[in-house]
Amino acid sequence: MAARHEEIADELRRAIDREEYTVGSRLPAETELAAHYGVSRGTVRQAVAALTSEGLIGSRQGARRVVLASRRSQSFAELRSFAQWARAMGRAASGVVVAQEYRPATAEDAVRLQLRSGTPVLHVLRVRGLDGEPVLLERTVYADWISPAVEAIEPDCPSVTQRLYDDRGLVFAYGEHVIDAVAAGSQDADLLAVRRTSPLLRVRRVTTTREGRPVEWSDDRYRSDAVSFSVHNSMDHNALARKTAE
Repeated sequence: MAARHEEIADELRRAIDREEYTVGSRLPAETELAAHYGVSRGTVRQAVAALTSEGLIGSRQGARRVVLASRRSQSFAELRSFAQWARAMGRAASGVVVAQEYRPATAEDAVRLQLRSGTPVLHVLRVRGLDGEPVLLERTVYADWISPAVEAIEPDCPSVTQRLYDDRGLVFAYGEHVIDAVAAGSQDADLLAVRRTSPLLRVRRVTTTREGRPVEWSDDRYRSDAVSFSVHNSMDHNALARKTAE
């Protein structure tokens, strides 16, 4: 059975996710929270400390806590799969393969995956959902050495990342992400149930093993009304790099 401060922390997380406390707003004072939950201020402090350590809220001595982020935001301060991120929010992730085929590696594939041009690589088009609602379209190219393992996974597997770890011990250790915005084309609009030309958040990413061996590269397109991105930084550490538009 969870301790009371853990239960309160979870209730506050859900309230932040529901935007009862929006990013930039302040949480109620400790005395108010203690009265609301029927606990001591010390119990509230423990709950608040958990949210602070997760980067959801910030605090300053003598001031009320400010909401910094929601778990609905995808943070790039850590590398997590879509399914892992969804579970952290208490949401159900789904995935359906729309198309899958081998093609000769293009010049771009070869550079990103460190292969020779013409090497057969697996292209997968997959729709990802949150609680049954389509929110992400993945166009992923897998390196030749892992393609057969991916091809064997059932089309509706909710987490390819987890399956590859379970079956092969493969860890997606490092990722490079380039973020921009694009307009939905006809296929994007149809698969994501949005209007053509609707704005989508695009993330082009390359993921590698701990040894730096490329596993995949992908063009991921998120519905902008469903997902946002966040980066937690400070004077000592900045996980975000600015790039000029190509």
